[in-house]
Amino acid sequence: MKEEKILRFGVIGAGRIGKIHAENLANRVPGAEVAAIADVNLEMAQEAAARLRIPAVYADYHQILADPNIDAVAICSSTDTHAHIVVEAAQAGKHIFCEKPIDHDLAKIDAALEAVKKAGVKLQIGFNRRFDPNFAHVRELVAQGKVGDLHILRITSRDPAPPPVSYVKVSGGMFLDMTIHDFDMARFLSGSEVEEVYVAAGVLVDPGIGEAGDVDTAIITLKFANGAIGTIDNSRKAVYGYDQRVEVFGSGGMAAAANNTPHNDVYVDADGVHAAKPLYFFLERYMESFIAELKAFVAAVQNDTTPPVGGMDGRIPVVIGMAAKKSYLENRPVKLSEIG
Repeated sequence: MKEEKILRFGVIGAGRIGKIHAENLANRVPGAEVAAIADVNLEMAQEAAARLRIPAVYADYHQILADPNIDAVAICSSTDTHAHIVVEAAQAGKHIFCEKPIDHDLAKIDAALEAVKKAGVKLQIGFNRRFDPNFAHVRELVAQGKVGDLHILRITSRDPAPPPVSYVKVSGGMFLDMTIHDFDMARFLSGSEVEEVYVAAGVLVDPGIGEAGDVDTAIITLKFANGAIGTIDNSRKAVYGYDQRVEVFGSGGMAAAANNTPHNDVYVDADGVHAAKPLYFFLERYMESFIAELKAFVAAVQNDTTPPVGGMDGRIPVVIGMAAKKSYLENRPVKLSEIG
């Protein structure tokens, strides 16, 4: 039996998500190892390297790109660096796993995708929720025709606490930061493309978010190419935890995925029925999916197959996010064809 080549990774960015990916690649993804990690905050990278026994640590990610023994990069740096690092990594012949979004500028996204195509390397975008076992099973039921013709899609996505206003100012706004995951899930679960977006939104959680030019609460209506209608409801603050639910309804039935909880025990007494609240934060809720997406990327490189979440899967949710923002500002439905 042919032994699979170990894929040697360089992790670019040692913040929260960079450390998660580095740890998973080092300890939980067969066929992968972390050869180097880089961050402009060298101390942060050194801490991760010491804990995970990563042999090389850099302040400048270009040293990773220049290393001929590194096969692939995981781009986990700030959003405004993603697109040009994708271009540089492709030109260096590295396969690329890139956290979402590629960029907030469609021209930069297109340039990055063109560089990947020209170099002939693999690119996978980090829309991890597709790899959640519950959501993936709902998608399987839809793909198998179990719910018949799709009529309605509902996504509930509510964070346990709002981000700092300082983050809001540089994040691109809720639609391109938080809801972008839901736009990807809408495409994934429906198996169809979004054609039109209408948004009702406001600032109901933190006035500081509004002062920073963003919203924290929204209901988003989607129209799909297959005729289905979808809704996404977002809030930056659910006091009971991280609320992540989906439902697909069609001519043949309905499929849904509920929240993950620490346990499924139910206790009943004179005061009522008591059950566990949802897992509190995304690192707890989606840890399995973070591992699964990296396993899928490694398999795509090793087997020379197409990664399951490609460049256009990274581009289209940004277009939907731009349409959502335009809809909110202009108080009207917006077709994706208006965006590009």
